[in-house]
Amino acid sequence: MSTNRLAPSQAWLGTMLASAGAAFLTACITVGPDYEPPVTSLPGAWHEPAESGLASGTADLAGWWHRLGDSVLDELVARGTRQSLDLREAFARVREARALRGVAASERYPTVDGRVAFTRTGQSENTVFGAFVPDANEYSAGFDAAWEIDLWGRVRRSVEAADADLATTVEDARDVLVTVAAEVALSYVDLRGFQRRLAIARDNLSLQEQTLDLVRGRFEAGLVGEGDVAQARTNLETTRSALPAFEIGLRAAENRLAVLLGQAPGTLAAELAGEGTIPVPPLAVAVGVPADLLRRRADVRSAERALAAETARIGVAEGDLYPRLALFGSLGLASEEASDLFRTSSAASIFGPSLRWNLFDAGRLRQFVAAQEARTDQALARWERTVLGALEESENAMTAFVHEQARRASLFEAASQARLAVDFARTQYTEGLSDFQNVLVSERSLAVLEDELATSDAAIATHLIRLYKSLGGGWDEGELQIAASF
Repeated sequence: MSTNRLAPSQAWLGTMLASAGAAFLTACITVGPDYEPPVTSLPGAWHEPAESGLASGTADLAGWWHRLGDSVLDELVARGTRQSLDLREAFARVREARALRGVAASERYPTVDGRVAFTRTGQSENTVFGAFVPDANEYSAGFDAAWEIDLWGRVRRSVEAADADLATTVEDARDVLVTVAAEVALSYVDLRGFQRRLAIARDNLSLQEQTLDLVRGRFEAGLVGEGDVAQARTNLETTRSALPAFEIGLRAAENRLAVLLGQAPGTLAAELAGEGTIPVPPLAVAVGVPADLLRRRADVRSAERALAAETARIGVAEGDLYPRLALFGSLGLASEEASDLFRTSSAASIFGPSLRWNLFDAGRLRQFVAAQEARTDQALARWERTVLGALEESENAMTAFVHEQARRASLFEAASQARLAVDFARTQYTEGLSDFQNVLVSERSLAVLEDELATSDAAIATHLIRLYKSLGGGWDEGELQIAASF
């Protein structure tokens, strides 16, 4: 008799498996369009000619900051990639996307719920049957299962979209890695640039103090008028007035570096107090070809994966237009007495398939499909815009890098001649062969040109960093694995 009582549950399990097998055999249709990577026409070469430090060879951009030959910068970038709060946030988004991908994938499998319950039912004595139906207890325990068969591939498209979303967040993390390395380097160059400009201003201040002493001596000897003294002091104080602005810029760059490294502003002051040199670019920079951007730029890759996700969601939306087949069942025990609950006679089961199909909704589901198709078109436009933006950023960085080097060469020559002009003018003035105006003009020119030369040195390094960033430099496969492991 016990065997006969268990037969319904065995039949339920057999039917569930048979139905699942039949469903798997028929589940060969996948709604929605299959994704095809977008294509675009790109120039065969960069507009900026390969000259003045640019080369058309294959670009090796992993760890590009090492090519600037500054060990302090190397250490700061390494710390930035370990400690950056932006990276911590990006890695958390990767973990979130991975978890959501698991949520989407779980829809492929049945859900099984366990239940245990006790119910006491008491009838009202003021009803027709209340006086004749005694109070009753019911003890129950069992399992409930449900499984939606993915006949049309709606779940498969959902998993496909989640896979693309996960890949998008990984690419976004790569992009943050690139940005952090570039921002640390840019802030470091700013700091060294302001240190250099501050040192030049102090050197020129010392030179002008010597000139003021010289003019005072000649004034006290009655050789020149008081106007020369006033002009010398004006020149001196004008140069002195630039010092606070350089200090402000220096502190701002120092504080920016600290924040990029996940530290409080001011914590790097002692570490970076010693005056260092502005990083010097390598003699040649290989930039590859424009088509390389599609492979290297993390933002372009992210936009492409976002397009793949939106394309897959068209299938998810279309899946709601078709019938949904689900298998359900319940297997358990029920008894009025707790002592009888685990007897074979207490077994109870229910099972069966269900089919649900939306027959009329005034076009609501089809409008959802149309809306998702529009989102996919938006994603395609974003990808195309991202590609064009990457080309623009790279071309601009190359132009700036090339032409700033030409400007720097002229400034170097001008500053060298200005130094000679100052010496000559002072000698002429001391010997009484020229007036003080020549000294004044030459010293002012020297201060301006040396400051512009230091600014140009920093600008060349800055343009190179932006060039490396625009080409997608700053990550490699090892760093990606680190990012994806968080």
